[in-house]
Amino acid sequence: MIDSSFWRRRRVFVTGHTGFKGAWLSLMLARLNAETTGYALAPPTNPSLFDLLSVGATLEDLRGDINDFENLRRAMVAADPDIVIHMAAQPLVKQGYADPVATFQTNVMGCVHVLEAARACKNLKALVNVTTDKCYDNRDWIWGYRETDALGGRDPYSNSKACAELVTASYRASFFEQGATVATARAGNVIGGGDFAPDRILPDAVRAFRAGRPVEVRAPKSVRPWQHVLEPLSGYLMLAQKAALQGAGFADGWNFGPGAESEQDVEALLTRFMAAWGPEARWLPDRAAHPHEAGLLRLDASKAREKLGWKPLLSFDETVEWTARWYRAHADGADMRAHTFGQIDAYLGQRVRLTSPFSNARDDHEAQRIA
Repeated sequence: MIDSSFWRRRRVFVTGHTGFKGAWLSLMLARLNAETTGYALAPPTNPSLFDLLSVGATLEDLRGDINDFENLRRAMVAADPDIVIHMAAQPLVKQGYADPVATFQTNVMGCVHVLEAARACKNLKALVNVTTDKCYDNRDWIWGYRETDALGGRDPYSNSKACAELVTASYRASFFEQGATVATARAGNVIGGGDFAPDRILPDAVRAFRAGRPVEVRAPKSVRPWQHVLEPLSGYLMLAQKAALQGAGFADGWNFGPGAESEQDVEALLTRFMAAWGPEARWLPDRAAHPHEAGLLRLDASKAREKLGWKPLLSFDETVEWTARWYRAHADGADMRAHTFGQIDAYLGQRVRLTSPFSNARDDHEAQRIA
């Protein structure tokens, strides 16, 4: 369980808070009464979840590039964090092919900068570096990758994240054997409301459906471990909590992936999403040539289940329904701040040991239950 008393007034430094996952995490931390400082570039999309929900009002919103080491170090030291959660990244496979130099610069040297800055934080207790399930040397195996499997990555994005894992392991062994506990988190394919990035299946689908055209799908038979964004984010919080309280036993890599029933191909995901969206939704195969992407990817999250007590709470159908409801509500002009906090509250109500009350700082919007 996430212990609300642990997070109350806890100083947390989050990189990448203006991104899709970062915005959701920032709102979760606000509900847990943490004192959060975010450090990131401007939101990467327009529209963005960050701007749509005024996430900047829930934390100290700092703008900066993790490639600017001195600025990052000053910001992190001034925040004096207990916990650092590093999520700033170039997160797109296709963009990695288009600009490999920037991808490696951000995902590898940016990681170095975060870890080096963290060395100067005297009260730091735990650092969680978020990488990806694509950091493994993908052999298209039928079984899930475990934390002990070889790192790799054929495309620049995946490889850069494998490099970030190696960088973190080196810093852990060289500089963090005493003091803060340093861990990495590898999540499966994340979906949820508010992702507006290009070249991701559900944001692309929503754009197409709202424009009255079918979405073109490049790899309908590719299998991925789909999970709602709240699932791995809760795992990151549980990992940070355990790492801060119990130390070295949690200084390692951790998988956060769904159960086998959520390991579905893209066509199955789209079929379920279209049923929840409405009858006008359609898809067509994309016949154009595209760069290589793995056809099969599964994660084994047994370690997180056994040692953290973490497990997915939402089924595949619930994951897709929550996501479709969010986008449908947005398309229909609903109060998206209330809707989003409703989903967060419904989820945290099952995940949190409530020893202190949730924050009520919601700009006078009352959350609605979405369970």
